[in-house]
Amino acid sequence: MTTRNLFNEILAVKSAQRTEKQQRIVEAAIRLFAEKGYSNTSTAEIAKAADVSEASIFKQYGTKDKLLLSLVVPYIKEMFPFEADETMNQVFSSAYSDFEAFLRALLKNRIAFITENRDIFLVLIKEIIYKEELKNELFPYIAEVAATRLTKIVELFQERDELADMPTRSILKLLFTVIGGFVASRFVLLNRESIDDEEVEDVVRMVLDGIRKLPAKNS
Repeated sequence: MTTRNLFNEILAVKSAQRTEKQQRIVEAAIRLFAEKGYSNTSTAEIAKAADVSEASIFKQYGTKDKLLLSLVVPYIKEMFPFEADETMNQVFSSAYSDFEAFLRALLKNRIAFITENRDIFLVLIKEIIYKEELKNELFPYIAEVAATRLTKIVELFQERDELADMPTRSILKLLFTVIGGFVASRFVLLNRESIDDEEVEDVVRMVLDGIRKLPAKNS
């Protein structure tokens, strides 16, 4: 399984709406974030690399967090569907024997991606928590894109008689709540650098206990 640095992908997404100065700031910021990490990059370093004054960055974006969000939010809107498709292709490239194996592979794939892009993830989650406008803008979009792809998979395993006979949307809500809460709590609240396999297994069991089809009771 390969991980990808999101900063390098964002660099490839150009915006025709940016001025020349803004584009220089964006390109310098992404390169420095990718090389040194978001936390280790100062606005002064970005200004020097972009050949602008630090005051220009503050005027254009306000803070470093807002600069990062100005890069990440457009990327999510433009590229998230392709990212979601690629993830599903990676995770579902093998014919998994059961839903448990699929869920485990999906969790490990997303954890690896978030670990590689932890700086971005931390800022994004913290901003979403405190900014209702950003939450309303991104959450429904991300949920809809993810739900569209996962619905087919859930229905497939329901047809195989592995998952409970309950509405697909209810299963998706449980998946999003448990997995999203688990990942956010570990990386944001507990400030963890990574998540180990034992914890992944705990989440897999927790999810399956809620949605796996139970054997019929003998009368």
